[in-house]
Amino acid sequence: MARGKKKEELTLEEKLERALVPVEEQPYEVPENWCWTKLRVVSEVVTGSTPSKKKPEYYGEEFPFFKPADLDAGRKTIIASEYLSNEGKKISRVIPAKSTAVCCIGSIGKSGYLEVDGATNQQINSVIPKINSLYLYYFINTEMFINELWEKSSATTISIVNKSKMEQNLVPLPPLAEQQRIVDRIESLFAKLDEAKEKVQEVIDGYAIRETTILQKAVFGELTKGWREKNGISKKAWKVISLKECGNWFGGGTPTKSKNVYWDGGTIPWITSKDMKDRLVEDSLLHITQEGVNHSSAQYCDKPAVLFVMRSGILRRILPVCMVKAPFTVNQDLKAVIPEKIQLEYMYWACTAYEKDIRENCMKSGTTVESIEAKKLFEYELPLPDEREQKVIVGVIENLMCKEESAKQLAVQILKRIDIMKKSILAKVFRGELGTNNLEEESSVKLLKQILEQRKIK
Repeated sequence: MARGKKKEELTLEEKLERALVPVEEQPYEVPENWCWTKLRVVSEVVTGSTPSKKKPEYYGEEFPFFKPADLDAGRKTIIASEYLSNEGKKISRVIPAKSTAVCCIGSIGKSGYLEVDGATNQQINSVIPKINSLYLYYFINTEMFINELWEKSSATTISIVNKSKMEQNLVPLPPLAEQQRIVDRIESLFAKLDEAKEKVQEVIDGYAIRETTILQKAVFGELTKGWREKNGISKKAWKVISLKECGNWFGGGTPTKSKNVYWDGGTIPWITSKDMKDRLVEDSLLHITQEGVNHSSAQYCDKPAVLFVMRSGILRRILPVCMVKAPFTVNQDLKAVIPEKIQLEYMYWACTAYEKDIRENCMKSGTTVESIEAKKLFEYELPLPDEREQKVIVGVIENLMCKEESAKQLAVQILKRIDIMKKSILAKVFRGELGTNNLEEESSVKLLKQILEQRKIK
């Protein structure tokens, strides 16, 4: 039987017709010497893969193996969370520097500009450019490009957009000289915004340090020195008090989960470490009934108290302390103290000021789960001014904390505005609206033809 005829090769004009996006399908109007095409025309898209973990010889310290989390570095993606050996490199798909790696599973659209050669795992599609690499990187970061990826993603438990669909994403194509001008304009504007962002971030990052400084100066009596002088009170009047002496302590418990009557319809807050996220706990994730209280070691309390987490993995980082003023119970991982010889708010702030010292000195050693030793906690001592100065200290702390919180929130809002400004710049520059375009330059259709001549694009 005679073989079938070989499929005829498309002419350059036919390829061009396929590469150009019809006017009715173009997302928006661009300058007349630009054109619209598709990602597959101006780049090669490559899906990554993971060398077998069963072969440790594939892994080492020589060749970067990028994963989605590594793309957080954005424009300067250089460091990988894992590296391959030369053997691993040989069986991987090598992505050249100046490519853009795009996450296409889960965090769809997150991208990084590779400043070095590398490989990626299968969650990443890499765009190897045939035009200005940074022009393509910045366009991939536009809301339009990312939204198009999401629209093409599959509706599964984890969102996925495959290579063939990604290749169909639309790309505005200006002349090469204009591409470079666009990159220069973006990087000039972004540099100024990034400088401002860095200063604002310093304010946010310094919040915890400033908070600790305020608290320590307050409980050392530095912030009320003028008040004492005005009222003829000496710092020598201060005493120390152990946490055990501060008031009435009690622990908690958990009603059995097998008895629905202990839980269903419960209205009494049952506080765990998960609820201790703010200074004041006003409610809890779970509630129990009075029946649950009556038949467990959980104790009902209707007086204001200070709560301490005694056992939790979170103790590796911080000792959660908070106040509660509404009726409550706690689970067995917490202890509560109803202050009697010390004011509630002062005790809370003093313990917060010494949080790190308390944790380091009261932690149990040799246990699997991080926990606080009750005996050591009870013996820990706090500075104790008289009742009037405790109130003054609390007032000073809360006033300064309010100002710090306001400054932090303002800084967060500024960061959001900077991100909005960046998105606005990208949206405008890829419409030719930032005054970079030169209409006397030859149409980018010629550039498109050159790309098509160099590549076998169907």
